[in-house]
Amino acid sequence: MSKTPLLLPFFALLFGPTLVAQTISSRLVDAKTQKGIPYATVQYGEHQGVITNEEGRFSFAVDGRTSLLDSIYISSMGYAKKGFTPEQLQDSVLALQPKAIALSGVYLFDEELSVEEILEKMKERLPENLNNDPVKQRFFLRKSELGNIHKVDFGFEKSSIKELNKDLMDSLAASIPKRAHHYTETLGDLYLHDGKYKLDIIKAADLYDKNEIASMEDLGKRMEAIFTKNIKPDSYLKIKSGIFSQKVQVDSILAEMEEEQAEKIKEEVEKDTVSGLLDAQRYVFRELLRELYYKEDTKLDVIEKTRRYDFKLVGYADIADKGVYVIDFWPDRGSAHFKGRLYINIEDFAVMRLDFENVERLSNFKLLGITYREELYRGTMRFAQLPNQRYELQFMDLSIGQYFAVDRPLKVVEKNKNVKGRRKQNELLLNIDFRMGGTNKWELVVFENTMIQEPQFADFKEDKSIQATYMPTYNPEFWQGHTIMEPNQAIREFTVEGE
Repeated sequence: MSKTPLLLPFFALLFGPTLVAQTISSRLVDAKTQKGIPYATVQYGEHQGVITNEEGRFSFAVDGRTSLLDSIYISSMGYAKKGFTPEQLQDSVLALQPKAIALSGVYLFDEELSVEEILEKMKERLPENLNNDPVKQRFFLRKSELGNIHKVDFGFEKSSIKELNKDLMDSLAASIPKRAHHYTETLGDLYLHDGKYKLDIIKAADLYDKNEIASMEDLGKRMEAIFTKNIKPDSYLKIKSGIFSQKVQVDSILAEMEEEQAEKIKEEVEKDTVSGLLDAQRYVFRELLRELYYKEDTKLDVIEKTRRYDFKLVGYADIADKGVYVIDFWPDRGSAHFKGRLYINIEDFAVMRLDFENVERLSNFKLLGITYREELYRGTMRFAQLPNQRYELQFMDLSIGQYFAVDRPLKVVEKNKNVKGRRKQNELLLNIDFRMGGTNKWELVVFENTMIQEPQFADFKEDKSIQATYMPTYNPEFWQGHTIMEPNQAIREFTVEGE
């Protein structure tokens, strides 16, 4: 049966005077390759828009407060901008034609500028272009934590405690989860003013496997029980790892283990409570916003230390109907870490987009059998002009990949100060080989900007009454009626075995 006749009454209901929230969903693809176009901009209102996910999927909710444009425009760098009617969007596949970056002869200039002069003007205009006025931003934030343990080998060699044998150590190693996926999604309003911010969380979801946390807690309990049973009162442990040695009272160790266990339980409880959710999101925003290209402590030092990089003007393009210089950059000196592309507004020299990727490790620590590397730092930042003509972050995609390893011997000797003669009571000798890697990915989308007055910012009190909803299996109905960034296939298929 054809669905076409049903569309007219559907959209009549959708855009009628007494509206109930409806969700429009589509997928954007390259007209030639039919592959999804990631992170394209879909503008459906004057100051309202959404970003496609990494597969080109997008959706947005429409209700009585939404003022849809006559044509919903979709644009992405490297493609021709195209308008669609609302009827064309619902449950469809939309195609954009590839478009090359213009090299010359398209834009008119008062004066021709060198790439050095463009960058200098960009830095000079930063105070004018960055917004410090109070603004309320409707946002959606997704954090994806992907961890992989490559190897866990306790390297059992010797133990005088019967329970601490090779079979136990092997079973403990096998019980540690080798892969862990954790997704957190949050919808809310971010209140910004002069570098300060407040959060109003509307709804949040937490997708992870509680069994993974339970297995780690169980491992700690088993080890604690063995030590409690076998270690004598007034004993102390002598711990040797490589050239290091440390003497620790056993009673204090057990007390700390119990206290640490209680603290872990407290943290896990708070994770699903009001204050835990709000504090966690505040921490995420603090970490993300400090990585913006113009912040003093950002790792992305391309603007602050331009002398370390080479720049080349490669052409011109359009972003949000504004002409931009397209400038590539790459390291000129050994201390520079990134390559990428800048898009700078031709008229006001504001940075409208920045794509970046590290070309070498940002951290590479290796000493006495301990290795830590920060191997990946990649993403994009996009900025939108507000009604006050200044700019705020519109979209940020940031991926950080890390590697950690321990490869060194560990010797634990129990001694007792009240035992006459030979004080050594028990001994455990291991050669630990532990290796793990992980990637954290953040996707932050601002759908709507509303300028507010300073008293509204000052008087706003953060609401701590909303909890994150735990999901062992992804539920697509959870976000029904809300505008979010569509989940990718891995999230859509997320499920905990046995649930």
